Parts: sequence; structure tokens; C-alpha cells
Amino acid sequence: MTSRYSKAVYVVDGSRTPFLKLKGKPGPFSASDLAFWAGRTLLERQSFQPGDLDEVILGCVIPGPEEANIARVVALRLGCGHSVPAWTVQRNCASGMQALDSAARSISSGRCHLVLAGGTEAMSHAPLLFNRDLVHWFAEWQMKKDWKSRVQNLSRLRPKHLKPVIALLKGLTDHNVGLSMGQTAEILAHRFDISRQEMDSYALQSHCRLNNAVESGNMKEVETIYDQNGNYYDRDDGLRLDSDMKKLGKLKPVFDRGMGKVTAGNSAQVTDGAAMLILASKEAVKKYKLPLMGKIVGCHWAGVDPSQMGLGPAHAVPPLLAENKLNLDQIDFWEINEAFAAQVLACLKAWKDPDYCKNELRLDKAFGEIDPNKLNIDGGGISLGHPVGASGARITLHLLHVLKRKGAKRGVATLCVGGGQGGAMLVEREQQKGK
Repeated sequence: MTSRYSKAVYVVDGSRTPFLKLKGKPGPFSASDLAFWAGRTLLERQSFQPGDLDEVILGCVIPGPEEANIARVVALRLGCGHSVPAWTVQRNCASGMQALDSAARSISSGRCHLVLAGGTEAMSHAPLLFNRDLVHWFAEWQMKKDWKSRVQNLSRLRPKHLKPVIALLKGLTDHNVGLSMGQTAEILAHRFDISRQEMDSYALQSHCRLNNAVESGNMKEVETIYDQNGNYYDRDDGLRLDSDMKKLGKLKPVFDRGMGKVTAGNSAQVTDGAAMLILASKEAVKKYKLPLMGKIVGCHWAGVDPSQMGLGPAHAVPPLLAENKLNLDQIDFWEINEAFAAQVLACLKAWKDPDYCKNELRLDKAFGEIDPNKLNIDGGGISLGHPVGASGARITLHLLHVLKRKGAKRGVATLCVGGGQGGAMLVEREQQKGK
């Protein structure tokens, strides 16, 4: 699988909604609402019309039943018109990055010149489902033609029939290996001897860095959105300013109550949010006189053991850099999506381990060590949340903002993927002449 695109793919602009934490009930926005808000603000400031887009590509894992092919739903709501095709992609946690990769490949091939792409998720809207017993009971009820038979069928209804299936929990479980995502993080914590203190310390750092970014005005991609009751949302609301090591240390393990280390405090938050980017060819940039944030240089996808799915970035990044003739030291900044503190720390340890790199990554030596001051410098999924369909687009967009702010050239955005995969995207900032 090639990691490079044959033609230049430019990122023109991007925006995202605030990421809104699950608070016990469905949030104020559906997945299509969130994508609409992110896309509307973005398109309103462009020199072209929505109908000038060649296509719209959107990543989403759990769209609502009224959002079939959610990309088309959103495209029409954004005023792109009937003639702009739209399609939806799903690669679990990397759906937003898959949308960007798909858009980039369309542009690189010459099929498209201007594409709106990104990801969205309203995890708080994941449905409660009927269990199989109740589904069978309803089927039998429908087959009964007279009231006596229906009364008899009604007498067979039991409390067990009314136990709901929580779709979100089902979706966050890998049924091939019978493990939840949190359990796979526990496996990595034990395999790489990552302590609870290391994980909690990393989580606290994520919140501190996000707070610093917010206070410094470094979340410029976040746009204010409004619900139907006139309430506004202008920042990620998962930030815990009162968090400290003592409070984190009091939290109980969630996925292995006896010997576990993974808690709600050192895991990504269940969140709603969307991120959208505009990708363009050189011809489109010239035609519409578009500003440039940077280029998407390449993307690589890797497969790993589903029971250790958090190691996806460890496997996706080395081939990406090799294909582009780069080494680790030539990457200025990194975004590794924080699904779990254990998962990020495991990837960092894997890259430093000569045996892992030789036996698992087929490298001659250790891949290397990332400077912690260049990794997730404004926080990540632990502090601001991980709406699974959107995170791949979010980390790519934010990385481009980081490169601009720091006057840096090159960065990598990467994330693990439920089911045992990893994705990594290489971006470069377009520097103006004389700078």
C-alpha cells in the first residue's frame, strides 16, 4: 500500500465544533447537526460556492436511522445542491482520517479538485436496542391474526424481554476477540509494564495542556454552535480543571476491577463532535485564489492484533516515514489520538524497544523516541474527548494549526482503530516565500 499521493493535495481551511461530553442523556445535536455546523461556518468564509465542490466525504460510525449516507444528508443541508455527490466512510475510530485519505486520493488521481471531507459523531445518541428475545416476541405478535392468540402471546412476555441492549457498549467491544476497547488497553499496560501512576500522570498532563491551549487562544479551529433553544457552545466541555493526581488515584479500574489500571480518568471521554476540512488540487487553489494551510503528503494504514489494537500507530507510522524517506527526527510535531493513556504510552515504548521493532515492525533497530514536548502539545482525547468518527479529522486539522503557530514544517497525525488497525497521516505546512 503506497503512502504517497502522486499529485499535491492541499488543505485550504478547516473548522470543528466544540467536543461535548456525554452527560447521561442524548446531547443537543445529532451527528448530522454537528457536521452541518462545522461545515456551514467553514463554507461561509470561502471564495467559492458550496455547489462548486466536486464531492463531500464524511466519516461516521453510528449515524442515526434518519441519517443514512450521512454525508449526503449534510451536503444537502449545506446547500451543495443535488449535483454534488456525497458518500460516507467507516473505519471505526479512524473514520475521519479515512475521509481525508479518500478525498486526497480522489484529488491525487485527478478525479476531483475540491472536496469537503471530515468526520462526525454523536456518541450520546447511540441507541438503546431491543434484545433478541423481545424482537422474537414482537415477530410472533405480528404473526397472530386474532385477539385470543395475541392475549396468549402477551402472557409469555417476561421481564427479561425488556432488558435493553446498549449499542454504544456493543460498538466499543471487539466481538472477534471478545474484548472491550478498555480491556485491550489493559493488555498493553501489562505487556509494556506501564504503571497506574504513569497513566494518571499522562492524563493530568492532557488536561493541563488543553487548559493552557484554551487560555492562550490556541484552539482557533473551534467554532461556536447553537442549539434549538438558543444555547451556545464555544469550547470543549470535558476539561477538568480540578483534576490532580490524588483525585485520579482514587478512581476505580473500570475494565479489570481486580488487577486493572485503566480508569475513566486516564481514558478518552465519550463525546459528541465534528471536524471538517477543505482539500484542493493545485488547479482549484489557483482558480479560486485559495489560501493554504498545508499539504497532506501521504497516509498509511496498518493491521495489528485486535486484542492489542492500541498499537496501531506503532505499526502505521514507520512505513509512512520510510515511504517518504524521512526519519523520526525530521517530524516537528505529533498528534497521537489519546484513546487511552496506556495506549499512547505503549506506542512510545514500542518504538524505543529494539526487540519489538525487530520482531514486530521488521526494523533493523529501535524506531526512536519522540520528544514529549512535541507530542499532543495542546492535550488530546483524554481531556477533550474522542467522538470516534471525528477524531482522525480533528487531530489532522489541529496539527496543521500547531505547525503554523510554531513556524514548523512537518507533522504526523496517527491513531489506533478498534478491530486492530492503525492510521497515520503526514502533513506539511505551506510556508510563504521569504518566511
